[in-house]
Amino acid sequence: MRAKRYRKSALLGLTAAALAGQAAAAETEMAEVLVTGDKLITPSMQASETVYTGSEITPKGIEMQGAKASTSVYSALDMLPGINVESADSTGLAAEMSSVRVRGVRSSMGAMTVEGMPNHGGNPIGPRDYLYDMENMRGISIYKGAIPGDIGTGVGSRGGAVELRPDWPNGDFGLRFKQSLGSNSYTRSYVRLDSCPAAETGTAVSGSYSFSQADKWRGEGELGPRNNANLSLTQPLGEKADVKLWYNHNDLEQHLYRPLNWKEAQSLSANYEKDFNAALTGDADKDFEYYDYNRGEYQNDDLLAILTVRASDALRLTFKPYHTKEDAEITQGIAPKPAPALTPDAVATPASAQKRLRDIKHTGLVAEAMLEHDSMKGTLGYHIESSDSSILTQNYALTGSGLAYRGYGRMTVSDDDSYVNSPYVKLAGARGDFDWQAGLKYFHYTEAGSKGYISDKTAPYALKRAPDIDQEEKTLDIWLPTAAAAWRFSSELEGRASYGKTFIRPYSYLPLHNIYNQNRAVFQAQGIGLQDLFAGYDFEQADIFDLGFRWTAGMFEIAPTFFYGKHKNLLTTIYDPRVDLNYQQNVGKATGYGLDLEVNAYVSSSLTAFVNPTWTSMTYDEDLSYAGKLRPTEGNQVVDTPELMVKTGLIWNWRQFEVAPMLRWLGERYADSENQNEVDSAFVADLRMSYLLPPLLQSKEMKLSLELNNLFDEEYISAISASDDSRNGQASFYQGAPFSAMLTFSVRY
Repeated sequence: MRAKRYRKSALLGLTAAALAGQAAAAETEMAEVLVTGDKLITPSMQASETVYTGSEITPKGIEMQGAKASTSVYSALDMLPGINVESADSTGLAAEMSSVRVRGVRSSMGAMTVEGMPNHGGNPIGPRDYLYDMENMRGISIYKGAIPGDIGTGVGSRGGAVELRPDWPNGDFGLRFKQSLGSNSYTRSYVRLDSCPAAETGTAVSGSYSFSQADKWRGEGELGPRNNANLSLTQPLGEKADVKLWYNHNDLEQHLYRPLNWKEAQSLSANYEKDFNAALTGDADKDFEYYDYNRGEYQNDDLLAILTVRASDALRLTFKPYHTKEDAEITQGIAPKPAPALTPDAVATPASAQKRLRDIKHTGLVAEAMLEHDSMKGTLGYHIESSDSSILTQNYALTGSGLAYRGYGRMTVSDDDSYVNSPYVKLAGARGDFDWQAGLKYFHYTEAGSKGYISDKTAPYALKRAPDIDQEEKTLDIWLPTAAAAWRFSSELEGRASYGKTFIRPYSYLPLHNIYNQNRAVFQAQGIGLQDLFAGYDFEQADIFDLGFRWTAGMFEIAPTFFYGKHKNLLTTIYDPRVDLNYQQNVGKATGYGLDLEVNAYVSSSLTAFVNPTWTSMTYDEDLSYAGKLRPTEGNQVVDTPELMVKTGLIWNWRQFEVAPMLRWLGERYADSENQNEVDSAFVADLRMSYLLPPLLQSKEMKLSLELNNLFDEEYISAISASDDSRNGQASFYQGAPFSAMLTFSVRY
């Protein structure tokens, strides 16, 4: 420990001295140097709009996030205010083991698209942020308030909307290569080749491949291998049309990290490296925590085509057909459960393992017409999608020879595909120093009915029909208006305001299935079927208002955004006295408001500083119920939402060197809705350094980069796994990754 403290003190002293020296040097140069610093965050809007309602991370901003931002979309956005990204690992390879909140709302409630193609799935619901190599993207935008209607919202937009824009073949020959090595046997290789356009046809093609893998930083097991391949093509079709094709394949295997419970998290130092067991013991009550019984395999394929026709100088038509496919198998050990004390003849449930199987296909089309005339823009579009989703669970007993199949835990067969039909219209214009836009989107969702089955309790565990588990076809719809305006008060100051309604489709089906299956006789005795429980599922909705300013003067850019939101129909636990059980229904309400602030200081041509603080109040509007009693939740901060966060750093360039220290302070959070389980604040420092090597073999750029993550080896709680209405002691916690180092060599031709 003494050596560790010495290393921390030395690093702190060196970092402080370096920053002080840089600031002093900057002070002597400011009067003489023309400021042209690196931009990390810029305002963003859709092509058919006039008001900036989003933020974009520049390629430089993505680079600043380090290796994790190469394989994780949300990690690439971590610099932005209002977004809290926490993960079990620092490599970006730990899929579905992170916690991301956008202004207090889970990112799984939000949208992610690639040029309008939605990325979403089920169990868990929401975007898969681990599918892409970010080197293949030329930009990432996020909308935290009003969501433009032409962004394919997939399952919803309550947690914001992210848009990824591919780096299409640019018309020149190009070759890029990156090789990274680091702590815990981390390795990542990336290569991309761009062709020159064919002389006669103008066809341009690019292709990339990457391989990534690392050992878990604690316990036995690996993250990876992760294999990613991407192909894209651009083809002119005469002078007024072109077509683009984009295909992405991602294949990932991983062992899971073991989360801590609340009692273990209270003694963090003693449990910091606690993980799953490295070997089998023969005792089922221990072997459910065997590391190889806790793993996942994920394969995703995405195909997108974009046909653009410029019918005239004013009219542009776009058609975007797409198809996505997800296959996943996640195995997790299940702890033994004692017999319920109040249930006659009940027996204890032994330890077991469960496999979650996902087979999800989406096929859709986004068709759009955009007309420009003088200072007016109009957009008319239609999004249609069919979904074929099979999400099942299988049960396994733990035996001396391994896992033994014990039938299905959840088995339903859909009667048909589910469908989304979503037309939208947008108008935008400008008059002098005033810009405006308005839109209206209609979202109509038809969820297919399904037939339920149960497994025999003895071999061969054959399936039997269970009509009480059937679900009827369900139709939901919602109108989603947006409006925004901006005023240019001067060349230095602009104000903007926006409003938008956001939503999320019904989710969290598996917990309701489990509660019903585990208490099936109790529900049947009261004449309650599974369909009756799902009748209370509905859209979650939110009305979001933003008011912001952007002041640019000299070497400063300051952009505060005040936000306010009313959230209703939130999925929260209710108590049903008919069966003396608790389960979730869409009845909750919450209010959110706060401030996102972006501050950039271009101190000199060689020194840029940024400070991005956030203040968020996200509180319940009323007390929640559990077991027939009200829980004191009114006015409490929503789970896993710090009131205060600060992200700050510097970028200093000197000749071929670049040094970028960054600090992140995460305020106190609560892991339960009663605000009893408080998680301490955390201060995490990272350091990025790079050196431009002399070009060899006619290369455009050769660079050697070193990143040091969690520089001072801070022990802290990173991701919290909990629902918004979690009770005292119910959440689980992932330890933040300790100090790690990664070295990257990159070359570009």
